Amino acid sequence: MHQPFQTAAVLGAGVMGSQIAAHLANLGLAVDLLDLASSDGPQNSLVEGAFRKALQLSPPIFYSPKLRSRVRLGNYTQHFDRLREADWIIEAVVENLEIKQDLMARIEAVARPDAVISSNTSGLPIQAIAQGRSLAFRQRFLGTHFFNPPRYLKLLELIPGPDTDPQILDRMQFFAERSMGKGVVIAKDTPNFIANRIGMYVILQGIQTLAQQDYAFSEIETLTGPLVGRPKSATFRTADLVGLDTIAYVAKHLYQAIPEDEQRDQFKIPSMLVKLIETGSFGAKTGQGFYKKVKREILALNPQTFAYETQTPPNLPGLKDLLTIEDLSERLRAMYADPGRIGKFFRTSMLKIFSYCAHRIPDITDSPAAIDRAMRWGFGWELGPFEIWDVLGFQRVVQAMQQDQLDVPAWILAMAERQVAGFYSPVQMTEAGPVQRVQTPRQSLTLEPPQDVIDLKQVKADPERVIWHNSESALLDLGDGVVLFEFRSKGNTLSLKVLEGFETAMDLLGDHPYLGMVVGNESPHFSGGANLVEMGTMAQEGNVEAIQQLIVSFQDLLQRMHEFPKPIVAAVQGRALGGGCEFVMACPHVVAAAESYLGLVELSVGLIPGAGGITRLVSEVTQRAASESPSHIQPFLVQAFETIAMAKVSNSAYEAQDWGYLKPTDQILRTGDRRLAVAKETVQRLAQGGYMPPPKRAMVTVLGQPGRALLEMAAMQMLEGHYISEYDCFLAGQLAYVMTGGDLTAAASVPQSYLLQLERHRFIPLLRQPKTHARMDHLLKTKKPLRN
Repeated sequence: MHQPFQTAAVLGAGVMGSQIAAHLANLGLAVDLLDLASSDGPQNSLVEGAFRKALQLSPPIFYSPKLRSRVRLGNYTQHFDRLREADWIIEAVVENLEIKQDLMARIEAVARPDAVISSNTSGLPIQAIAQGRSLAFRQRFLGTHFFNPPRYLKLLELIPGPDTDPQILDRMQFFAERSMGKGVVIAKDTPNFIANRIGMYVILQGIQTLAQQDYAFSEIETLTGPLVGRPKSATFRTADLVGLDTIAYVAKHLYQAIPEDEQRDQFKIPSMLVKLIETGSFGAKTGQGFYKKVKREILALNPQTFAYETQTPPNLPGLKDLLTIEDLSERLRAMYADPGRIGKFFRTSMLKIFSYCAHRIPDITDSPAAIDRAMRWGFGWELGPFEIWDVLGFQRVVQAMQQDQLDVPAWILAMAERQVAGFYSPVQMTEAGPVQRVQTPRQSLTLEPPQDVIDLKQVKADPERVIWHNSESALLDLGDGVVLFEFRSKGNTLSLKVLEGFETAMDLLGDHPYLGMVVGNESPHFSGGANLVEMGTMAQEGNVEAIQQLIVSFQDLLQRMHEFPKPIVAAVQGRALGGGCEFVMACPHVVAAAESYLGLVELSVGLIPGAGGITRLVSEVTQRAASESPSHIQPFLVQAFETIAMAKVSNSAYEAQDWGYLKPTDQILRTGDRRLAVAKETVQRLAQGGYMPPPKRAMVTVLGQPGRALLEMAAMQMLEGHYISEYDCFLAGQLAYVMTGGDLTAAASVPQSYLLQLERHRFIPLLRQPKTHARMDHLLKTKKPLRN
């Protein structure tokens, strides 16, 4: 077992340094963040200013604002000796080799002999940074290349130097994977390592294609975005986010550093990029690059005139048909076979990418899997280049590359001669878990299965482990007496089919000798909440009885889960909104990924929470008060009221816990990939300990009409401050009525069933409101809330 890091020092408080320091504080480390002493005014003014700027970043760098106190600010002149306290010292200064080397000399003079030292360089040689340092220093030195923003992007490239102790590398990998939740790729010490080497090639390819004028701006964005399993930012938005000046800087230095690269010319800075940079158009940081936002409209660059114009839709015959294909692999094969402009673009660009990636092995890495993981974890691709190659057909792609007279590496030709089916072998189940092998130039390598991770794809591949299913949900056998209920609806909404399925799952759980149940899925988000299409249709048809029965059934279902005699554990990740948040709140035990975003957002669609969310939040926050005295309860209740009234969504599971959406006893994992496995272990532990469900008929303290007056005043203040609209204020009044116990004239202790009834009685009339219908329709059409 490796010794964990408990203290860290980050040198350099720029964009990356401040964010790395914040994220280490998120993990529980005590962190020193140092930068140059200011020549004017207080010596800490530079680091304090940089850190204040980082605190304004969106999305937030801290899991919760209260974690800021774990970062201690300082400067090199007064506080460099603080490095003696650090288990891990991270250099994150400007990409200047001489500056980094000078700093390493200073670090060596004060660092403890057992401290690990790393550089967050994005491409400078690790060996050169440590040049002139002692062997003892070089043995505990390596590159740790975080991707921006480091809290949210999974990739961490570890780059050992020639003298790095393998045990130091192992320790760092273990900590990064198990404590930080990172996806680690070991890279060789080559220019820009793996992800940026390949990613920069792909971005420049898109920019050069635009300059060739064969495809329009919007067409390139469409063909390099979600359609092919890449982020919405596609090519040009990604370039703006990275910074056009940064791209030019990296491309220039890469071109100089890779004289033997067979596609070196790809890294020549395009003249279009040069012209944009000369005019100060650096991308998002200057307000314009390939895109420019003018008022509420986002304009796109005209590459001929360099003016910004309204975006035009792509002219790509066959696009509509491709968009109907949900499975990415099937869609990619259809694009490859397309006889028109879509197919031509896709084949031309991907064949060049395949050739480039294949030639980088074994130069930058020995394994195709490292490149695939780097592009998935660092650039947000759903499939990496070699995975896409396998999807399209290994032999078919090799033949196409030869027909296009692209240079095919010898090791690829050797694979083709052996009639190898692809880079990755089929997954085989072993006692240690799923095992897969990947082809490399020398031999096939076994890919180590991730530790403590349940792969639902493998579970579902075995028909005997599918206990029950309908079109939108399933009950799966995880083994060891534990079952899993999985949402499969669009957006993991709590549709009628899902609710019916969950009722069936609890019936089966109760009727059979299972220990308990996990509720979860492998989607990016746990649940988008209620199915607004179903609810809106009922409302438009005037089917009030059906809506009322739906709300009653949902409340009863969640209450049954809460009181179930066997343990039920929700494994949460990503967004859990509206009814999805109410589901999590009702579940007696939760294992949540740190990157979980919970919120009772019903007011944004013209409703109030109606499935127990109000009741449970009032119960939770009142328990946090020092006593049942109204004066003690009021501050907690006002905060909860404002959170719902403004439809706030937590920026992490920790903040959700602060707000009362998660209980203090709920587990939070920084390694979100492990949530299903930990939830299963929790079921087993609870069952083996003699499970006792939460008590029935729980009582809740409400504040009555005096409390409602206080909440209504808070709503008026939000209205006057332009935080909410007049209709929001009306909805907030309905919310206040429920939260304080309805028409009760004074504070009282009431059963939860009383508040649940109030929720129903105030929820259903709102569905008749025209402004509520407008909000629901707008959200379904635009996926954005309407503040009417």
